[in-house]
Amino acid sequence: MAGPGEPRRHGLAEQATDYVLEHGIAGLSLRPLARALGTSDRMLIYHFGTKDALVAEVIERSNDRAVRLLDEWPAAPAPRDSVAGMWAAWSEPLIEACLRVYVQTAALGLLGQEPYLSAALRANLAWGRAVVDYLARSGVPETSAERVGNLVESTLLGLWVDRPVHDPPTETDPVLGDLADAVERLSRRDG
Repeated sequence: MAGPGEPRRHGLAEQATDYVLEHGIAGLSLRPLARALGTSDRMLIYHFGTKDALVAEVIERSNDRAVRLLDEWPAAPAPRDSVAGMWAAWSEPLIEACLRVYVQTAALGLLGQEPYLSAALRANLAWGRAVVDYLARSGVPETSAERVGNLVESTLLGLWVDRPVHDPPTETDPVLGDLADAVERLSRRDG
C-alpha cells in the first residue's frame, strides 16, 4: 500500500525525469531541478532520501519510457527489415532523449560513479530484453535473437553516438545495409 506521500513522490519523479530528458543527467544539481519542479531541494531529499536515489529513479524511469516505446514499436515484416525498424525507433524524439541520458549515465558509470554504474547495468538488461523481443517479433529465431540483439544494439549505439561528432557525418545507409545482411544470414542459419 502506498504511503500518503507516494503520489507526490511519483509526480516529482515523473517531472524530474522530464527535466532530465530535456537537460541531461551529467552535472545535475538539485537546486535548479527543484526550482524547475516548483519545490525545494530539501523536499526532493525528503521524498527520495538522497540525490543518488533520485538520480537512480530518474534513470530507471527514462529507460522504462524507451523500453515501453520499443515494446509498442511495430514489428518488421522480416528479420532483415528489423534493422531499419530499430533505426527508425532510435530516431523517435523520446528514444533519442532517453539514449542521451543513457550515454551520459554509462559514461559516468565507466568512471565508477554510483548510482550511474548500477543504473546503467539495469538499463542495459531492460533495454537488451526489449531489443531481443522486438527482433523475435520481427522473425529473428529465438535461438539467435540474443546474439543478433547484441550485434544490432551495439552497432546502432555506435552509429548513434558517432553522428554528432563526425565531420562529415558518417554515412549510415551502407552500414545499416551490411548489418541487415548479417541479421538475415544469422536468422537463416539459426532458423
